[in-house]
Amino acid sequence: MKAISVLGSTGSIGTQTLAIVEEFPQRFRVVALTAGRNLDLLVDQIRRHGPEVVALADAEALPELRRRLEALEPAQRPARQPELLGGSEGLCAAAAWGSADLVVTGIVGCAGLLPTLAAIKAGKDLALANKETLIAAGPVVLPALKASGSRLLPADSEHSALFQCLQGTPWADTARLSTGVPTPGLRRIQLTASGGAFRDWPAADLAKATVADATSHPNWSMGRKITVDSATLMNKGLEVIEAHYLFGLDYDHIEIVIHPQSIIHSMVELADSSVLAQLGWPDMRLPLLYCLSWPERLETPWRRLDLTEVGQLSFRAPDEQKYPCMGLAYAAGRAGGTMPAVLNAANEQAVALFLEERISFLDIPLLIESVCERHGADLRQDPSLEDVLAIDAWARLATSELAATASPALLTA
Repeated sequence: MKAISVLGSTGSIGTQTLAIVEEFPQRFRVVALTAGRNLDLLVDQIRRHGPEVVALADAEALPELRRRLEALEPAQRPARQPELLGGSEGLCAAAAWGSADLVVTGIVGCAGLLPTLAAIKAGKDLALANKETLIAAGPVVLPALKASGSRLLPADSEHSALFQCLQGTPWADTARLSTGVPTPGLRRIQLTASGGAFRDWPAADLAKATVADATSHPNWSMGRKITVDSATLMNKGLEVIEAHYLFGLDYDHIEIVIHPQSIIHSMVELADSSVLAQLGWPDMRLPLLYCLSWPERLETPWRRLDLTEVGQLSFRAPDEQKYPCMGLAYAAGRAGGTMPAVLNAANEQAVALFLEERISFLDIPLLIESVCERHGADLRQDPSLEDVLAIDAWARLATSELAATASPALLTA
């Protein structure tokens, strides 16, 4: 039985991971949970899974969590009362919890960086669903992985697809992941993208896009932030950077392909020109289960893929004018060093401002580009963790200040 720690247990990744644990109770057990402020769901998760430790990002919410646990009827109380921790230190302690075999990193955004690094330093294997860890701090994370011996298993559907495809080659060893060394025999990566909420919109109509429009994904059920990232195609740009760190290919050999059906989750081209693809319905449970069970595959009762039901698979190149965030991500990745951290932080802040309806949809790439340009003179190629955290904070503040002070005419200039 594998002991699992779930970082971000009340989010989309966390809830789906716990559902898998419940589906395979003889294979997995939960020893640690971390969450934000969704105490109703968290209390139910504690009751159902009986973790050894629970950590809240907001330490001030700990008394309320403790009160709710004490108020449970005796029959509903977990067999063991978990140790309760709070704040950043608590999250890191739960991530590095001694009895955990695998840590699922489901905390959204750069907030997951420190707990993920704590898990790596503790030598834990990781199911990486928090792509920002590698994007913002790749130069820090890669040496930490090498020093600790932690194995990193990609839980994003696209990177899991690439990893699964490589299981059919002689280079399936996870030790090759996140070393910065190109995967032998791998010529090209193709990341498939649904095209997001606006894939069928004319580019001229994006000026009137609303929050409701941008958060209505045609294929996937995801959180609001990642759904907006899908609409801008920034999610795919960030995945390009993550793929660079995971598989060691340069950016000229990592491509994005619009695939509206979301059946092929990504492809690899090998040295002999063979192309391997991983297919399945749009369902995050599959990559999560593969991380949890790897190197085994477990039998599931889940819906089987029927290509006759799908009917057709179509592909097209992404429109660079319609998706400027894609180009910004490639440019940041090629610049390297701290630039991806600036890109990620500026994007997170710009998307937050858009969701609050303080900027327009088209302002998102304009703000990101401006902040990245400002950082150019201060770019650091070999940053420390402290550098990454400081630059992340600077980029968020710079994005907010620019949004507050720039006129609409300036932003659209």
